[in-house]
Amino acid sequence: MPSKAKTGKKLVIVESPAKSKTIAKYLGEGFIVEASIGHIRDLPQPSELPAELKKTSVGKFAVDIENDFKPYYVVSPDKKKKVAELKAQLKDADALYLATDGDREGEAIAWHLLEVLKPKVPVYRMTFGEITKEAIHRAMDNLRDVDSALVDAQETRRVLDRLYGYEISPVLWRKVARGLSAGRVQSVVTRMVVDRERERMAFKSASYWDLTGQFGAGSASFKAKLAAVDGAKVASGRDFNDDGVLTARNAAHLNEELATSLAAGLQDADFRVRSVDTKPYTRRPAAPFTTSTLQQEAGRKLRFSSKSTMQVAQRLYENGYITYMRTDSSALSNEAVTAARRQASELYGPEYIPQSPRVYTSKAANAQEAHEAIRPAGDSFRTPAQVAKQLSGDEFRLYELIWKRTVASQMGDAKGSTATIKLGAVATDGRDAEFSASGTVITFPGFLAAYEEGKDESRGDDDSDEARRLPNVAKDDSLTASDILAVGHDTSPPPRFTEASLTAELEKKGIGRPSTYASTISTIQDRGYVRKQGSALVPSWIAFSVIRLLEQHFTDYVDYEFTADMEGDLDKIANGQAKGAAWLKHFYYGEDSDPGLLSIVNNLGEIDAREINSVPITDGITLRVGKFGPYLESSIPTVDPKTGEVVEASRANVPEDLAPDELTAAKAIELMETAAPEERVLGADPHTGHTVVAKNGRYGAYVTEVIPEMTEEQLANQPVEYYKNGKPKPAKKPVKAKPRTGSLFASMAVDTVSLDEALQLMSLPRVLGADAEGNPITVQNGRFGPYLKKGTDSRSIGSEEEIFTVTLEHALEIYSQPKQRGARAAVPPLAEFGPDPVSEKNIVVKEGRFGPYITDGITNITVPRTTALEELTRERAVELLAEKRAKGPVKRTTTARKAPAKKKAAAKK
Repeated sequence: MPSKAKTGKKLVIVESPAKSKTIAKYLGEGFIVEASIGHIRDLPQPSELPAELKKTSVGKFAVDIENDFKPYYVVSPDKKKKVAELKAQLKDADALYLATDGDREGEAIAWHLLEVLKPKVPVYRMTFGEITKEAIHRAMDNLRDVDSALVDAQETRRVLDRLYGYEISPVLWRKVARGLSAGRVQSVVTRMVVDRERERMAFKSASYWDLTGQFGAGSASFKAKLAAVDGAKVASGRDFNDDGVLTARNAAHLNEELATSLAAGLQDADFRVRSVDTKPYTRRPAAPFTTSTLQQEAGRKLRFSSKSTMQVAQRLYENGYITYMRTDSSALSNEAVTAARRQASELYGPEYIPQSPRVYTSKAANAQEAHEAIRPAGDSFRTPAQVAKQLSGDEFRLYELIWKRTVASQMGDAKGSTATIKLGAVATDGRDAEFSASGTVITFPGFLAAYEEGKDESRGDDDSDEARRLPNVAKDDSLTASDILAVGHDTSPPPRFTEASLTAELEKKGIGRPSTYASTISTIQDRGYVRKQGSALVPSWIAFSVIRLLEQHFTDYVDYEFTADMEGDLDKIANGQAKGAAWLKHFYYGEDSDPGLLSIVNNLGEIDAREINSVPITDGITLRVGKFGPYLESSIPTVDPKTGEVVEASRANVPEDLAPDELTAAKAIELMETAAPEERVLGADPHTGHTVVAKNGRYGAYVTEVIPEMTEEQLANQPVEYYKNGKPKPAKKPVKAKPRTGSLFASMAVDTVSLDEALQLMSLPRVLGADAEGNPITVQNGRFGPYLKKGTDSRSIGSEEEIFTVTLEHALEIYSQPKQRGARAAVPPLAEFGPDPVSEKNIVVKEGRFGPYITDGITNITVPRTTALEELTRERAVELLAEKRAKGPVKRTTTARKAPAKKKAAAKK
């Protein structure tokens, strides 16, 4: 252990406060442990660059694209105070230890700290895979410098993502919708979800039948399934392709008639055993957890989202319960192998561990062996029972899962035998029917005594061997038969991805890094590209438009192999085999026949936005992705049954909860036939002469007046303004009058609302009168129902119909009562997370008008839709508040208002 300053202070910097508290316990006197709270600087928005840089090669991306793609970093506004604190601590220190995480991002944070703090004392890079006393002491014995190759790989990734997003996203804004974003991994993951939905939409179901029966031998009975007819294998679900075509050769495809007649012909048949086959059964344990497999298994067994899994794992790591949770390696250290084998032997018996330790290596594409697998921390493991009182419910469940998987990985194989019985009989019509039954009997559970891996939903028939014991029978034994039934089936489309199965597929294809899967899956949900339906991931129609545009015009950038190859290139940079600047130059500018991103963006040509945002559903009906959401449009002229008018193109809204694969031709026709009219003319306002119409809008039905455009004659008669020199000013475009509108009541509809009702709705708010102090009282309808308003004091009333019947006296009576929201104001916060490291104010979660939000009393941020309140952690709350502060206040567009004339100061006497 180095002793550069035996009596001085040694400053240790980590990322999080929780991690700093745990480490401080093991370092002893003389060490001061501080947290940077994540990254201290990042690329600014180009609009935030100094004026002198905006017109240079740095101005477009905050990256100097003409000088080795050097990024222009700035200290985040919410981190300036923290940087000042770290600099003050460093002044009194004799050594600096950078103890951020040992992955690429942690290495980059260490480098940023080095760049900003500019220490004049010895600097040491300190890494550890777990926060235990032994691990910290080992780390102090193995200090090193900051790894420039790892930093180069991470900074290349950061610049790459900026180039990708800032060049491609604006194309989406112009051709699909404002506010959309493209991302190097995000867009490819969205494509995977869209591709799966396309498969489901194109899928054609096939029908097939088979038979089941209950068979007995003595007092024992078992269930068997029809396997063959006249020697031909009976077709099952996996024998059909996605077009509903039978692909298996010589398979017997039974329909309902064939199956029911065969079942009837076997009711009194003489069934006998034709063969009994017994094979040994062996099953090996799964490898210890990597980041990817932990997310998958926590999703299957604990119903955790990928994001919540990583948040809980982060807490367990920072508090010293598990090893580092971002890893592609399934290897265990010698100490961990010894601990797992010892614990398995103690808990289950020495016969449950194999003679030699098990060794695991990663099978994922582009795996990085930089870390150990995720396992319980320490050279000896604490059992779940030993930590139960120290952990929250979710923390305990995840720790228990990790502990079981780790211990099981060093236990013996499960052993047993699998028996298959084939039996048959001849039906009355002469057809030979053969049934089959299988069962597995476990004679030695091995690792199954501790843990069994979960499975994702799969297609086809469930022909897995059940853990059941079949009766002891021999060939030619006679069997009794009962309940021989014909059973119909339909083939099923490919199952939608869940977070677990999507994570598995991403790892299999080598797309992205497991450490980023959780945030990527969360991002595509936050962006509105994907939503959850139960645990299934369902793409939105806008995702279809985005992916279609990218596939047609940025083909490589959503190609699975191309994206995986980019990860391989970044790995080469991390290993020191390539340089980030040269790679970025090739990516952006291209080389020889390989066009770069800049060339592709500059040569896009014409993009037909209407075609990109259209999906044909059936003849004459097309789904359009519009400004206000998806809708159906029919190109077949129809006749309005009420007016007799020919409507050239009719429209219908698409329900938000209708999944794309559920919008079949039949459903589209149904929606068109039952669609309420988009617009209905109600008549003219007798006072203004303006036409009044009822419409269906994105936020519901409403009525409005149509204010006619000014005629050329009226425009010509507008008063002329003159300059001081007497010349006339150019004619101003008249300010367009705002039409009166009113939302329909819940009891009203576009096709039934009357002109009188519409005029009443457009007259709101209705003035009831004034109180004794002369304050006007009005009644109106709002987003949360009808209410009275007096100044800033609002009071709810009963029903919408009361808006036109409530009297001033009734309103005064309501206002004479205490306001009924005191109880709500006294409701305690939904959660409390202690003081914020920046504002030093208490962080709480409150229930707001638009859902729960996080606040420190100064900054507010809504809890993201993808984060359940139960999953929200202090670290995440601090992070969200920091992100909101970094963005600054929301810039709202307001009508320019003339400043009042300044009063002249009184003359001095």
